[in-house]
Amino acid sequence: MIRELGKYLFLFIVLIAAQLLVFNNIDFSGYINPYVYVLFVLLLPFKTPKLVILVSSFMLGLSIDLFMGTPGVHSSATVLMAFSRPGIMAMYSPREGYQTGTYPRLEQFGIEWFIKYTVTLVLLHHFALFYLEVFTFHHFFSTFLRALLSTILSSLLIIFSQFFIFRR
Repeated sequence: MIRELGKYLFLFIVLIAAQLLVFNNIDFSGYINPYVYVLFVLLLPFKTPKLVILVSSFMLGLSIDLFMGTPGVHSSATVLMAFSRPGIMAMYSPREGYQTGTYPRLEQFGIEWFIKYTVTLVLLHHFALFYLEVFTFHHFFSTFLRALLSTILSSLLIIFSQFFIFRR
């Protein structure tokens, strides 16, 4: 258990550093910004208590907010994503359910399940993030397009990360 905690703490720190040092510098004409740090919430084990998921998601979002100077935007979106995670997992659960000892990984549940799971949660996160960021519906369609395009790039990067990080 301590080993697993250390692994997720390391992932937490690496994803924050990668987001701040690499992915924040990717910006395609102001519309596409990948936010890959949400991979931490996606990869938490199924058995993780809901309170732990919510608190760690808040800490993740708060860390990004502190470094980016966005007061509470990333925290709110990440907590919404974490809050919705059990419902999304139940919606996409296999017929026999989730077995103990399994993790939400591409190698364990297949590409179709992982794509649906990832895209749904990242889409929810990005819509919350971008609409909270502008805090108006005045530019509804441009914000919608920005969230949609960023979701596509973020999801692709997260899915490709599964092939490099968690290969057998």
